Amino acid sequence: MSGPMNLFGVAQRGMSAQLVRMNAAASNLANAGSVSGTEQGAYKPIRAVFSEDLDRASGLSTVAVSGVMREKAAAVRQHNPDHPLADENGDVWSAPVDENAEMVEMLEASRQYQNMVEALSTAKNLMLETMRMK
Repeated sequence: MSGPMNLFGVAQRGMSAQLVRMNAAASNLANAGSVSGTEQGAYKPIRAVFSEDLDRASGLSTVAVSGVMREKAAAVRQHNPDHPLADENGDVWSAPVDENAEMVEMLEASRQYQNMVEALSTAKNLMLETMRMK
C-alpha cells in the first residue's frame, strides 16, 4: 500500500476486487456451452483469488487481488459425431461451466459492490453534515 489507508481507499480496493470477480463470472458465462475437439482445448472456468492486505500504519485491513486462476474442473465429454469438431470417436468436449452458479457469483459480487457504494455515499454525507455544523 502506498500512503496511509483511509475509508475511501478501503472502499476503492473492495470495489475493484468485486469488479474483477464479476468480470471472471461474466467470462465464464460467455464461454458456457463452448466446445472443443480435445479435452485440453475446452474452456476452463476462471476465479479471482483474493488476499488480505494490512496497512500497519492505520491498522486497516483491506482486500488485494492476488490473481485470476483457472479451475481444475474436467471438461464434459459429449457424443456428437455430426459436430464439425468431433474427434475420431465422435466426441466433443464442452466447458464445465455451471450457469446458475455463475449467476449467483455475479449477483453476490454486484451486491458487495453496491454495499461499498452505499458506504462511500454515507461517509460523504456525514462529512458534508460535519462541515455544515461549523
